[in-house]
Amino acid sequence: MRAFVLSAVAAATLALCASPARAQDLPPGVGEPQQRPAGAKLDRVEITSSRQSDTDLRRKATVAKQIYGREEMDKYGDTNVADVLKRLPGVDLAGGAPRMRGLGAGYTLILINGDPAPPGFQLDQLSPAQVERIEVTKGPTADQSAQAVAGAINIILKDAPRVTQRDLRLGVGYSAVRPTPSATFTFGETLGPLALSLPVSAFEWRSQNEATLARTMPGTDGKPASSVQHQLQPVWGHGFNSAPRVNWRLSDEETLSLQGFAQRGNWNNRQLYRNEAVTPNASIDDDAYSHGIWQNLRANAQYVNRFSDSQRVELKAGAGDSKSIFDTQTYRAGADQRHTVGDNHDRSLTQAGKYAQLLGDAHSLTLGWDLEWRKRNEERTVTELGRPQLPEFDGQPFGARIQRQALFVQDEWELSPQWSTYLGLRGERIATESVGLGEEVRNTSRVITPVWHLNYKLDAKGRDLIRASLTRSYKAPDLNALLARPALSSLFPDAGMANTELAPDRVGNPGLKPELATGLDIAFEKYLAGGGMISVGGFYRHVNELIRSVTTLETVSWSPVQRYVSRPVNFSKAQSMGLELEMKGRAGELLPALFDPKLALNLRAALNFYHSRVDAVLGPNNRLDSQQPWSANLGFDYRVSGLPLNMGASLAYTPGYATQQTAVQALEITRTRSLDMFAQWAFSRQLSLRVSANNFAPVQTRSATLLASGYGSTSTREGRGWFGVNLEMKL
Repeated sequence: MRAFVLSAVAAATLALCASPARAQDLPPGVGEPQQRPAGAKLDRVEITSSRQSDTDLRRKATVAKQIYGREEMDKYGDTNVADVLKRLPGVDLAGGAPRMRGLGAGYTLILINGDPAPPGFQLDQLSPAQVERIEVTKGPTADQSAQAVAGAINIILKDAPRVTQRDLRLGVGYSAVRPTPSATFTFGETLGPLALSLPVSAFEWRSQNEATLARTMPGTDGKPASSVQHQLQPVWGHGFNSAPRVNWRLSDEETLSLQGFAQRGNWNNRQLYRNEAVTPNASIDDDAYSHGIWQNLRANAQYVNRFSDSQRVELKAGAGDSKSIFDTQTYRAGADQRHTVGDNHDRSLTQAGKYAQLLGDAHSLTLGWDLEWRKRNEERTVTELGRPQLPEFDGQPFGARIQRQALFVQDEWELSPQWSTYLGLRGERIATESVGLGEEVRNTSRVITPVWHLNYKLDAKGRDLIRASLTRSYKAPDLNALLARPALSSLFPDAGMANTELAPDRVGNPGLKPELATGLDIAFEKYLAGGGMISVGGFYRHVNELIRSVTTLETVSWSPVQRYVSRPVNFSKAQSMGLELEMKGRAGELLPALFDPKLALNLRAALNFYHSRVDAVLGPNNRLDSQQPWSANLGFDYRVSGLPLNMGASLAYTPGYATQQTAVQALEITRTRSLDMFAQWAFSRQLSLRVSANNFAPVQTRSATLLASGYGSTSTREGRGWFGVNLEMKL
């Protein structure tokens, strides 16, 4: 902590002592008008520039990455970033969290402007209008957190503009019950050396989920029982977010940037059940109403000083505060049954810095550090029929803390016109601490993560490129997984009775260790003259200390009888590998035999194959949780000739598959499909109207948990589409 304070003070001192350069301080002759002989003729000078495309930026990157700018994000008129991510190659969503390479959400690092996203950050409540671009990196780099086993998604918020900006985006969407509005306004201004930006988004959401839940398991009397319930779940709420930014040009060499982020929402969730076939003594879900508030606040400061053409120093500091409050009341036969209230509070401090030195025209060395402190406090009270459910735990504060210190060095070197390499080494110390009921559990891990990226250009212009990476990465346990507070099964809330393996109690594990992964990536990228590209790549990951939730029958302190308990443990070793194919560009360039080269039709496609194996579980289907065997994305956009009309569609598909999670438990999931469409009419450069449909013609999905004993549960969910209209104006 002392190192963190000293570094933060150093950053603030450097920023406050920096002063703008004045004209009188310039060397003689600089900034003064040059005299020319009378009658001399001025030479004609033409300066032209064009914005580099996303494909150009990808080709010139030192590490393998995909880059998606404003054009890609604006196509479908999405109201949140989560809907943008689900269409990106190799990315899919599960529970609103993005996943890469079919691996669970915790394996994908989510960054905001290069820094880890704060706890509780809601991607589905961030407007794409506040984002400049999205970068998807396949392997970790030394100057960013190494918690990127599957890769990293860096969401770069809009910078303060260099010109006056007044943008307004009004939208209305419909999914269920009634339409919901949304609006985003961006104000930008330049005041001398200051550039200001203030984007504000306000939104509502309303949806309705329908599902059929079927269970076969022991009932409250311990004898076999079965139940079928139809669930109707209305979900609604409203919120806002803002990301103000100030850029201050202190001098030609120095800049100071201040970035804030605020996100707040009020949510509501009602669950109504209709019993269709319930045997006596079967455990069933009760009607419930839940509501709450979440809030994320974040402030970051960045100071950059370019001492010379070959030296650069960057200092960063940040503070975050996230909290949520929830209140759930269940009902049985119209009477109050269970009441749960609680709150979670996460706080964080970060400080980082790096020094870059050019060692010649094509060689750069960077040294730096990265410090982070995070703390989570949680309180929860559960009453059953007005009586405390777990008196020794209810209302008691539980907490977890993580302190992380990292040092890194990286070397970027263009060895020749054809060869370039990136070498990096990052060392991290991770200390975790869990506190509850007077007990403290501490755990310290040290992770060394070397990374090596190598690029080879097959031609002088770099249009045919081979990339290879050998990396080390890790996945730290979530703070919530470290909390030793138990939560009773909602189907068996009486602590004096036994529960079942399908309805276990849940508790965290303060002794969890990080997962460590060694990775190998190799890809061939071909960039076409017209702006298209084709990529073929493969990857391999070897994971140690794999974390998985395991259910066991235990003697517990909160019950006089043995209960089934699910807790996360360092379970096994695992391997994962895959093949990734991607193609995008103009149809006439990709398929010249089928399409006219002048046709304004763009195509994109991605096909991914995945395989994994968990050593502690016998096959078949002993894959990592949630990793599908393959996935596909197809899309196009077309500009109608003679009309200011642009339209397109995108299809994402994942097949059904089974996962053998333990020796006695398996999970089966059916196929998923998402079809999105849009049409945009540009009235002028300042005004456009966009109509879109997400998850058009939805499919029914089913998931089933099966036990070796013959018991099991199945959830069948009905899909629902979303339709939206957006009006975009540049004022």
